[in-house]
This record gives sequence, structure tokens and C-alpha cells, in this order.
Amino acid sequence: MTAQKVERIRQLLTEALAPVELDVIDEGHKHAGHSGEGKGHFFARIVSPAFAGKNPIQRHRLVYQALGDMMPDGIHALSIDAKAPGE
Repeated sequence: MTAQKVERIRQLLTEALAPVELDVIDEGHKHAGHSGEGKGHFFARIVSPAFAGKNPIQRHRLVYQALGDMMPDGIHALSIDAKAPGE
């Protein structure tokens, strides 16, 4: 199930933001016993031209928008490292 979530996150981010680099890592093991356990804890490192000229909050909003319904329903926590190419 988690591998499917990682692949779905990759797919959605790729379709929306056309990244030149993208890593999505399941970090659920770091949250054993946590209230959101089983719902999904992930880290995404994404480098995309879509982030050029945007501040960190705007970049995170683009990521959340790309993930749509996954945020409240399939992802409990998401750490994001969002950069434009060359940063």
C-alpha cells in the first residue's frame, strides 16, 4: 500500500510540476506509535522550473495543490524540499 502511495505522489507531482528532479521517500518508520501511523508520512524533494520566483510558502502550496485529495485522506505528514533549478 505504501509503495502505491509513493508512486501516486510521484505521478501527481510529475504531472503538475514537471520536475527535473524528484525523490519521494516513505518515512512512516520514523513515526511508529504516532497518532497518524498508517496514514502516511513522506518526504518529497522536488526541483522544478515551476518554483522559479516563488517563495517557500508558494512552493508548498503548489505541491499541496498537485496532491489534491491525497493530503487529507492519504497523507498524514509531508516534509517538502522544493527548489527551482540552479538553487
